[in-house]
Amino acid sequence: MQTLLDVILPVFLVIGFGYVAVWRGLFPVSGIDGVMRFAQSFAIPCLLFQSIAKLDLSASFDPALLTSFYAGAAIAFTLGIVGARFLFQREWEDSVAIGFCCLFSNSILLGLPITERAYGPDALTGNFAIIAIHSPFCYGLGITVMEFVRNRGQTGLSLLRNIAVAMFRNPLVLGIVSGFAVNFSSLPIPSVVDDALSLIVRAALPAALFALGGVLIQYRPEGDLKTILMVCIIALLIHPAIVWMLGRSFALPDDLFRSGVLTAAMAPGFNAYIFANMYGRARRVAASSVLIATGASVLTAWMWISLLP
Repeated sequence: MQTLLDVILPVFLVIGFGYVAVWRGLFPVSGIDGVMRFAQSFAIPCLLFQSIAKLDLSASFDPALLTSFYAGAAIAFTLGIVGARFLFQREWEDSVAIGFCCLFSNSILLGLPITERAYGPDALTGNFAIIAIHSPFCYGLGITVMEFVRNRGQTGLSLLRNIAVAMFRNPLVLGIVSGFAVNFSSLPIPSVVDDALSLIVRAALPAALFALGGVLIQYRPEGDLKTILMVCIIALLIHPAIVWMLGRSFALPDDLFRSGVLTAAMAPGFNAYIFANMYGRARRVAASSVLIATGASVLTAWMWISLLP
């Protein structure tokens, strides 16, 4: 339990700094919007580009692991959309944003350190295989479904054109695609450019978490508690349970099995709020789900670790 607190508490503290700064008037709401724009449009795309450009995509690329994890993620996404639409009567666009909260687990900020502390640094091979395509898969799926519901009623060609335009105007997608292009082409990144990117990347997560704290002042969870509870149940319990069942059916080795289940069991990542903010939909649910599920994951992650072989 202490290990989990050591990993998760710093995240809460940075979020808390942003919350208190805006609450006490030490930092303006307009400033939070600027920090969020910097994180969403510049720093995090640089982080995605640099990480993907340097990843060894062929290392332990286990199809059974990726099928188990991403089939579970897609099912969780679908359950979130259906639940938000038919249980809570949210609009379709809101429902997709809520479904994205169930889809995007915090594979880096929580998944990596918790797996490493539980099983050691040699147990992270499966985590890195998942992370290699995590953002491309989740953003590709989320943006495609969101653009489909936003442009429903259009002809097939027009719909495809709108989806493509939306995806390739998105700084996050551009960072991902550029990273893969550099990775596949084996083009070296000039050291001066790499150093500049590293400076920006160091600010990405702290800026994003600080901005999330300030955002929580504007989007408190009044009236959305049942929806947030649904997101927490799907993200923290149902997704890892699906990965568990599929992983056992594929007879995954224990190290990959642990990586898949634990990564699936992580709370929604900050990207869940970025996606909601990008479309201006269900931002209160997304912001509160990230915070509440991260706190709840102290107990649920401990539960999954105790059940894993």
